[in-house]
Amino acid sequence: MIDQILPSAMVTSFRYDDTGPVDLFPEETAYIARAVDKRRREFGTVRTCAREALAELGFPPLPIMPGQRGAPSWPDGVIGSMTHCDGYRAAAVALSSQAAGVGIDAEPAAPLPSGVLEAIALPAERRRLEVLAVRHPQVPWDRMLFSAKESVFKVWYPIVGTELGFEEAHITLMPESGTFTARLLVGSPLVASRGLDLLAGRWICRQGLVVTAIALASKTTCFTEWVSDRTLVGPLVGDLTPI
Repeated sequence: MIDQILPSAMVTSFRYDDTGPVDLFPEETAYIARAVDKRRREFGTVRTCAREALAELGFPPLPIMPGQRGAPSWPDGVIGSMTHCDGYRAAAVALSSQAAGVGIDAEPAAPLPSGVLEAIALPAERRRLEVLAVRHPQVPWDRMLFSAKESVFKVWYPIVGTELGFEEAHITLMPESGTFTARLLVGSPLVASRGLDLLAGRWICRQGLVVTAIALASKTTCFTEWVSDRTLVGPLVGDLTPI
């Protein structure tokens, strides 16, 4: 699923459960040893996904330890992102010569718990969600907004190394194209000769999941070719009526 909303330069791997074989490195096992069983299983599965994706780039199996704010530590020359939720685990990686950053997030396709939307959404975003909910009720737009903001943070933090609050990114979700934009309300550095103040992402809603992704082209990658990649065309709302 995640591969459908990322450029072909990104290598992805995903699973829908934890039934497959999982091999953790000793340091990973020690890190997660005190966690509950569910957390240990998803931790192992998503790292298995990441190692599968890295293998396609030519990297041998290696530990992927959480760093600051839980961001995974990738080998030199690689950028990547991981996500897991009930029913889905995924990883996306690329050579840093091909991509400057990536953020992916998956969530259950269900409304947010009471009170969460008010904590993560700007007033203008909430007004926009009210319109979307009337026009396209088959998509849980509040959850999609949350996921998009998570993808923004996952792009931002490994590059900038500072926190980014939910209120510091204004998300505009576009149902017709399966895209979204994120306008950052804080100063941003230049990345690959472009600022991070305005990011473009993709979303998909299928199989009981909402998934969002943002990928940044590298300085040497033609940006026009990147954003017009065949994987980035058309609405992505699964078997529901196209919107």
